[in-house]
Amino acid sequence: MRLQVSLETRADRFVADALKIGRNEALKLIKNGFVIGAKKPSQTLKSGAIVVVKTPPKPQENAPPSVDFDIPILYEDDELLAIDKPAGVVAHSAPSYKGAVLVDWLKAKGFALSNIAGEERLGIVHRLDKETTGVLAIAKTNAAHVALSRQLESREMGRYYLAIVDRGLKRDLIVDRPIGRSPKNRVKMAVVPNGREAKSAFIELAQLENGEALIAAKLFSGRTHQIRVHLQSIGVHIVGDRLYGYKGAQDKIGAILLHAYRLYLRRPSSGEALAVEAPLPESFLKRLNLNGGCINEILGESNVLSRFGAIDGVRSATENSVGSQGR
Repeated sequence: MRLQVSLETRADRFVADALKIGRNEALKLIKNGFVIGAKKPSQTLKSGAIVVVKTPPKPQENAPPSVDFDIPILYEDDELLAIDKPAGVVAHSAPSYKGAVLVDWLKAKGFALSNIAGEERLGIVHRLDKETTGVLAIAKTNAAHVALSRQLESREMGRYYLAIVDRGLKRDLIVDRPIGRSPKNRVKMAVVPNGREAKSAFIELAQLENGEALIAAKLFSGRTHQIRVHLQSIGVHIVGDRLYGYKGAQDKIGAILLHAYRLYLRRPSSGEALAVEAPLPESFLKRLNLNGGCINEILGESNVLSRFGAIDGVRSATENSVGSQGR
């Protein structure tokens, strides 16, 4: 915008009057170099002087954050997507987190996504904690979102988790203890008398040379930090989980060794059983120090699924009939 000074005046006053803006805003324009012909706000502009005001760029407050990560796709069809979430990736935006999230990645890749949960949670049916790795289902359509949400409620859809913990379990067991916000630390959850019903099953898969153990977990409810809280309640802690009490000498490994290994569900339209597995991350493999054949045998369906069936007494039709599938 080209402006001519009619009466001698200060630069900031002239710009404010000419643009009908506040003096502070005019001062910022001059200081930031958007006013050609005025080097500083207090400069006196002579009558007849020409001043050019450049338009400042629009604020980028609503610009999506840059996505600097990629995510492996484990399975995809017209209704849903299964991805292998890395550690450090948050599912959806929140006031306390300003970086790129899973939803930003999904939009950047151009996937069709359900919008039934709102713009900030496009496609998100369930989630994993920021530092937890593993398989996560994404709904592409609203109909698929509704169907998968119902499967979550009925437990036809669920996951088996793997964790490396600081000591072995004495036996395969179920922990059925209510979980709520910790009265001592609002960042944490805890077993509390007035909490929400929470039930988890745990089995030990392998003892490791350093006294740690590889375990598997199955959830019958979906409370925040449920596995970590239930393990802590029986005196067991996940390696790398400093929030819930793992204080070993080797806890600075940069990752919580909790991995959503196997997702089972039914395809929304056909009802066909589907299971998707996420390979163990490098942090797990380094800690396990087991050869490929050994770990494959340990994680075999006949071992893991049958043992969970033995301790919970009831296995759903979905769990009995699923077969692993990949993309």
